[in-house]
Formats: sequence, structure tokens, C-alpha cells
Amino acid sequence: MAMNLGPSEGDDALLTTINTTPLVDVMLVLLIIFLITIPVVTTSVKVELPREVQQPRETKPDNIILSVNAQGQAFLYDAPVRSHTELTKQLQKMAEKKPQPDVQIRGDAKTDFEAVGRVLYAAQMAGLTKVRFVTDPQGPATSAPQGK
Repeated sequence: MAMNLGPSEGDDALLTTINTTPLVDVMLVLLIIFLITIPVVTTSVKVELPREVQQPRETKPDNIILSVNAQGQAFLYDAPVRSHTELTKQLQKMAEKKPQPDVQIRGDAKTDFEAVGRVLYAAQMAGLTKVRFVTDPQGPATSAPQGK
């Protein structure tokens, strides 16, 4: 019985390099499989998304109308509000009515979000739950304010 322990002078040398061709082939096949199956997986669940419907809202006499002008000044109906605490106290009195009135917030398109947020926070602190934002359905679509 003969045993070969290493290359002899006439035999071929050992192949010590790694052949990466099969690895590349496997990776390409996996890439193709993922490219084909991912779009099928993400769109397989059929969901009907809600559509936006603009319905005119009726202004009832008991609705609370809060307005914020371009300078950030808050108004309760047509009367200017002096402070945040005064507005909260007035809204708390109105929130005690049964059924609770709707709050309609009319914010100027050029006002800061912070001013409208303060009015919304006052309504929340007063315990009012039905809050709506009034928009102009006929107005042109505006983009974000541009810097000067």
C-alpha cells in the first residue's frame, strides 16, 4: 500500500486559491430572487384607503370660534384675548355646556404654528374635545413660506 505525503517533483502542485465563481453565481441568483419577490410581498395586501371629502360645515350659534391673525394675536369670536390663562378660563366656562360646543380654529396662513398651537392647547386644557380647523376650500394651494 502506497501513500503520497506531498508533491513530488513530477506531480502537480496543490491548488491553494479559492474559486469564487460559484459564490458569485449563488449571490446573483439570490439577488434575482429578492428582486422578483419583494414587490409581490409589499403589494399583496389589498387595502382601500379613505378618500378626502370636503363637506361644508354648518356654523351653529353655539360653536366657539377662535381666530389667530398673521401677527399671532388670538381672538375669541371677535374679541381679542389678553392672555393664555384668560382664554383658558373663558373656554372652561363654555366647556361645561351640555352638549359640548364645537371649537372652530381659524388660523391665518401666514401665522406661526406656535400661535395656533397655543390656542389649541388652551382648548385642550379647558376640556373641549371637538376641535376643527377652518380652511378656505376655494383658495389657491399655497406652498411653504419662503425666507426673506
